Amino acid sequence: MENANGWTSRPSRKRKLPWEGKDMLNFSLDELNEDLLERVLSWLPTSTFFRLSSVCKRWKSFAASESFKLACSRIPSREPWFFMVDPNLNQSVVFDSTEKAWKKLNHPPLLLRNCNCDSIPVAASGGLVCFRNMSGDYLVCNPVTGSCRELPPVDPDSQDRSLHAIAMNAYSNYHGSYKLVLVSGDLPKLSFKVYNSSADCWEEEIMLRRKADDCTEFDSTDDDAVYFLSNAGTVVATNTQRSPSKQYSSVITLKDGEEIVYFLSSSGTVVACNLTGEYFSEYPRLLPVFSEYSIDVVECRGEMLVVVLSEFFESASLRVWRFDEKTKSWNQIAAMPPPMSHEFYGKKVDINCVGAGDQIFICLSSAELCSYVLCDLVANDWVELPKCSMNGEALEFMSAFSFEPRIEASV
Repeated sequence: MENANGWTSRPSRKRKLPWEGKDMLNFSLDELNEDLLERVLSWLPTSTFFRLSSVCKRWKSFAASESFKLACSRIPSREPWFFMVDPNLNQSVVFDSTEKAWKKLNHPPLLLRNCNCDSIPVAASGGLVCFRNMSGDYLVCNPVTGSCRELPPVDPDSQDRSLHAIAMNAYSNYHGSYKLVLVSGDLPKLSFKVYNSSADCWEEEIMLRRKADDCTEFDSTDDDAVYFLSNAGTVVATNTQRSPSKQYSSVITLKDGEEIVYFLSSSGTVVACNLTGEYFSEYPRLLPVFSEYSIDVVECRGEMLVVVLSEFFESASLRVWRFDEKTKSWNQIAAMPPPMSHEFYGKKVDINCVGAGDQIFICLSSAELCSYVLCDLVANDWVELPKCSMNGEALEFMSAFSFEPRIEASV
């Protein structure tokens, strides 16, 4: 046979596969064996998990299959979802960064009990989100599957101390373990306590010493606010005001084999607690104590970053900063375009941020506005997200927590 290019084709000696000669457009996934089909489905976005049961009985069985969960656990990473926190705390709404859409999940039944109905999310890692109820007890939940469990109560003696930070570290392997870290005490006397899911218990509390080369002087009246007159003529407190869901906001990183928890002190400085070395230090202040600003700490690609919204020269500026350990100074790495940030000037905006990979999800809220912005650090791209509407009503959120949507994540 001669084709259009003029050369003569020869009979192929390649061994034919079983399905060759069939119309590939009519090829059905039903012809795949169970293991191969589960592998194929495991690569689909997690949002399709909710639609598996409506396809056919065979696919519905995969949703609860242990072998399917094992196949999902072998996927290196998932695009993040952002678990949104609203004032009512009675629903589970997420922003799916893959589909760029809002989704409403089934609220875990355990969180609807009377003793847990006021539980607020306080930390997240891997495919899990941790909640804390009014009694100071903790619950860990997989928002995708709705599975949830209560952790053993914390030692009452530990609950009497001022709680500064709650950090979570979950391992991505199938049926992997996770740990919850609580940092408490009064500066400069800090300690931390760890819950280990592998042993299902709280470990002994460990005191943190001040790092030898940290010469920061801690004020014993750190909890007392310092007030000053702002440019607008209003009285402002220098103490950082946190929304309830971000009161214990912190991030945890692993660098050179050392686990470090970062959190904001009541005066707005960053405190680093090295869990491996059992010491802590305080970072230099980003802005003068009498500056008007809102600040939050995030983790991106295993690195601690700080997001600051400040006002000067009759405008607002939102910037991302990284600390240079060599020069002991802060360096700006990204900034919101001025026309975009200027909208927040004079509106007493509070920012609550969370990092995920190269992205930072920012909730901006005040009495006058509620906005959500997604920042891509690599491209320095800032995108304001559409409002979330459920049943025709616009919802407003105070903050968000980032997690990987994994159906195999075990509580």
